[in-house]
Amino acid sequence: MTSLAELATIVDEAASTAIAIPQLTESLPGLSVEDAYAIQALSLARRRARGERRAGYKMGLTSRAKMQQVGVSEIIWGRLTDAMRLIEGGDLVRSRYVHPRVEPEIAYIIGKPLEGDVSAAEALAAVEAVAPAMEIIDSRYRDFKFALPDVVADNSSSSGFYVGSWAKASTDVANLGIVMEVDGRPVQIGSSAAILGNPIRSLVSAARLVARAGERLEPGDIVMAGGATAAYPLTPGQYVRTTFQSLGAVAFSVVA
Repeated sequence: MTSLAELATIVDEAASTAIAIPQLTESLPGLSVEDAYAIQALSLARRRARGERRAGYKMGLTSRAKMQQVGVSEIIWGRLTDAMRLIEGGDLVRSRYVHPRVEPEIAYIIGKPLEGDVSAAEALAAVEAVAPAMEIIDSRYRDFKFALPDVVADNSSSSGFYVGSWAKASTDVANLGIVMEVDGRPVQIGSSAAILGNPIRSLVSAARLVARAGERLEPGDIVMAGGATAAYPLTPGQYVRTTFQSLGAVAFSVVA
């Protein structure tokens, strides 16, 4: 019987070496979502032991487009570290990933502790600032295919993130037009309203879900609210730029 710690080692090494692995549920069909979150926590503990520091949380499967794309229907979450934060306007090294994709998101930075069952007003009151962002997702499983426990164990596919300029917490991000371009050509067009109808609902969910794991959103944490559109695959030579109505833009280049 493979232990959760052993499974965490497998997932962590797949991420650090950018080598695809079989789905965990292929050999362990009874793997539960609860076990998967335990594997995720153990995997991230290995990263922290190597010197990575906590940076916040990511929410996943918060739009119908994302749910349809990966074939699941439950909101999930993962953890962010400082090593996952990429320099806005800089390069993304494709060889560090298995099959990376990018999606536009809204990012929040937390100004005061937030946990448990909170209202949208309480969540907003805990926000220090908001920003345009993009997340790099990269399932470490073969063919980008997985069941819900697989993706949760794999840190909910979170691999990196870009954050643009921070705006006031009072900035209305409920329904902003979003255009993602690759080499000047629009490849995804959507709205921030695709994130649970309003991105603040994702923050409400984050406070509730991480509390189940005995954690809370702390001052300084960045919370990625989830993809507003389907994710787009990345290959070397691309220049990716996403513009958010009245909020700004985020960009990066893909290199080999």
